[in-house]
Amino acid sequence: MSRLGALNITKNSGAKHTATVIFFHGSGAAGDHMKEWVHLLAKNFVFPHIKILYPTAPLQPYTPAGGLMSNVWFDRLDINPRAPEVLESLAQIEVDIKKLIKSENEAGIPSSRIIVGGFSMGGALALHTAYRWDPNVAGVFAFSSFLNDNSVVYKELRDSATKVPLLQIHGDSDDLVELAWGEATFKELRSLGVQGNFHIMEKLGHSLNKRGLNIIKDWIDKHLPNI
Repeated sequence: MSRLGALNITKNSGAKHTATVIFFHGSGAAGDHMKEWVHLLAKNFVFPHIKILYPTAPLQPYTPAGGLMSNVWFDRLDINPRAPEVLESLAQIEVDIKKLIKSENEAGIPSSRIIVGGFSMGGALALHTAYRWDPNVAGVFAFSSFLNDNSVVYKELRDSATKVPLLQIHGDSDDLVELAWGEATFKELRSLGVQGNFHIMEKLGHSLNKRGLNIIKDWIDKHLPNI
């Protein structure tokens, strides 16, 4: 049984559903918040052939919040790239995310027609998904996200080649996830064979923005064309 909370959906606007985007929210949020935020900033974030899923993270204790219960994808010891990853927590969410992707596969959408992405912690989750748990996805995007310095994602990529393209976006005024952390993540992924692009948003803090979402939308259209 999945531990995930409510699943919010933006249906494809056309007659035929041939691809899916899974958009993961940041820590402490929820799928409905993510969907509302995206559509508030970019009202055109819909596709004729693509369904967008906005899942909700499990409610669980979160160490950076003093152990209080929060909707987070996995636990962290600290919001800092130097902190070690909590591998047991990552292993738990792996099961849930694989079930979510499998449900799309069983509905006729192969992994090669699925893009995963997210904001902040959701972007980190998407990177684990694309470069560890399902290397057959069509692409991965991460907005204001980072991986820990010794992430198991890096270790896995050292042992296996990947063809999953990456789009990273980060604000230059982010005071929660420093721009340098996102840049270091992108640089390390590139050194391990990942092909992608990194966009810096001027005067943007730890937030989404319209320009960044439009870049993501165009990128999705490129990697999940209508068929």
